[in-house]
Amino acid sequence: MQDTHDAVSYPFGDALPEPSQIMEVAPGVFWARLPLPFALDHINVWLLRDEVEGKQGWMIVDCGVNREVVKEQWEKLFATQLQGLPVLRVLVTHMHPDHVGLAGWLCERWNAPLYMSMTDYTIACLWSQRRNDAKAAQKSGENAAAHFGRNGLSDPESQQKIKERAGYYPGLVSDMPSSFHRLMAGHSITIGANRWEIIVGYGHAPEHVSLYSPALNVLISGDMMLPRISTNVSVFDHEPEANPLPCFVQSLADYNVLPKDVLILPSHGKVFRGLHGRIADLTQHHKDRLVDTLEACGSTGLSAAELVPVLFKRELDLHQLTFAMGEALAHLHALWFEGKLRREKRDDGIYYFVCS
Repeated sequence: MQDTHDAVSYPFGDALPEPSQIMEVAPGVFWARLPLPFALDHINVWLLRDEVEGKQGWMIVDCGVNREVVKEQWEKLFATQLQGLPVLRVLVTHMHPDHVGLAGWLCERWNAPLYMSMTDYTIACLWSQRRNDAKAAQKSGENAAAHFGRNGLSDPESQQKIKERAGYYPGLVSDMPSSFHRLMAGHSITIGANRWEIIVGYGHAPEHVSLYSPALNVLISGDMMLPRISTNVSVFDHEPEANPLPCFVQSLADYNVLPKDVLILPSHGKVFRGLHGRIADLTQHHKDRLVDTLEACGSTGLSAAELVPVLFKRELDLHQLTFAMGEALAHLHALWFEGKLRREKRDDGIYYFVCS
């Protein structure tokens, strides 16, 4: 989904931080970009001037994936951009690999504590340890393949490729620290001279943390609020009958209490303003997709795999297709839970969703 230009503005225009450089976006708040090995080819990370027990340094917010090229960029940042000061703390918005991937490495590298929500820390610990348990990794791949298979992605080639992706998460996430500091909704954390309120959102990740500084009027939004694309909201095999879309839409509405002119620091794309308009756009986007989904299912019904080309008009590789399948299921489940669709398992073993 693309933004509407009257809803979003970019105060820094097309300016982006150069590789291994940082760019100041608010007093004591700096922006860096790290590469990702996906079609979405970057993640924004944030470096905030910090002070702990009188010691000056930095807090890192989000980490990038566990790849040598990303570690090399971090080392260049450390050597040239931190004014000779250490990293004192590491904060991760949620458990997806592009955010938590190098948390363990960074915490060990700097002997720095980790800050996360309880749910996302626990899941990151569990899933990253699959690299040490071949049986658990194999079972993970089989569960994912079965989940996509019963929702229509059942051709042998796709099934085999999905099974082979069992090492996807532990392959991108370093060993997690053995302890952490818990972040919770309604609490706050002081970073340097500023207090940051913790906002927890649902639907994209189990317990996604965003940070808002009233003094700076800055929101570090993570993946909950992006300027040009709609955040992925999916149903995956670990919670196969989840209903995340209403949770996500409600979480979006919770951001409406923030000032209209808040500066938003997203995990992907450019720094932007236009929070309330963007919330309205994203909310309408999902309403429209629900209408499309209901119309497409009709009286004959569709599987999630058959719905994907209705919701996504571009060609997708397997990585993108699994997320598109998850997103299609999220929209189908929202209507199913609401009673507008019924789900039936047919003789081919696939779930179809039919208008009630």
